[in-house]
Amino acid sequence: MPREAPYLAVADVLRARILAGEWKAGERLPSRARFAEEYGVGRNVLQRAMDRLISDGLLEGRAGSGTYVRVPRERLRLVRSRHRDRRGVPGSDSRERGRADAWDAHSRVRVPAPEAIAERLAITPGDLCVTTHYEFLAGGQPVQLSESWEPMALTDGTPIVLPEKGPLAGKGVVERMRSMGVVVETVVEAPRPARATPAQANLLGINAGDLVLRIERTIYDTDGRPVETADMVVPDARREVVYEYGVDRP
Repeated sequence: MPREAPYLAVADVLRARILAGEWKAGERLPSRARFAEEYGVGRNVLQRAMDRLISDGLLEGRAGSGTYVRVPRERLRLVRSRHRDRRGVPGSDSRERGRADAWDAHSRVRVPAPEAIAERLAITPGDLCVTTHYEFLAGGQPVQLSESWEPMALTDGTPIVLPEKGPLAGKGVVERMRSMGVVVETVVEAPRPARATPAQANLLGINAGDLVLRIERTIYDTDGRPVETADMVVPDARREVVYEYGVDRP
């Protein structure tokens, strides 16, 4: 039988001590040098053990301060629904708390489509696109990131080429496309668990390696043509994503 890696053994011991209440939520742990001496391991082994507990969501590192037992945060509900309320907002639901109430957006035009994006948009790699990066906020706190791509061949020369500029700024893909006579019919979402990259963690106020939900969304018109694709990133520790579907009645 293969022997367990030393850092995993150290992580298991530390996890047991934390769960037993030796250090309370929000309390600073002793230095890593002290733990390394206590367990008779090198600092690299101790560092990997701590990183493992950080990625598991049990600890959090604070730059220049140390490592702390993470304080549990309330997970807010994010409803993904095809239903609309009277304002025409998808997924607006009294059960959804912490709904994004503001966002920052930055668009770039004439960006060559990478191979993976081109495949999702059914275009040729290198075809020009408009890409928009979003940071969604709820109560001033970051709750979601999104990066969208639209083929420039579809919107170039129109007033809606930039999603957050022009007469339909912020109205969403469906309404913007409708203004050009393009009718959206289908939205396909593929949710997958992932770990936050350092850049994502910095924007979301979480730790690199924290669990996130990555939702790959593509929107199609009535001809089955993709008109937009996006990658959404939701921090798992802060939000639970719920999918809601209606039932067709006879």
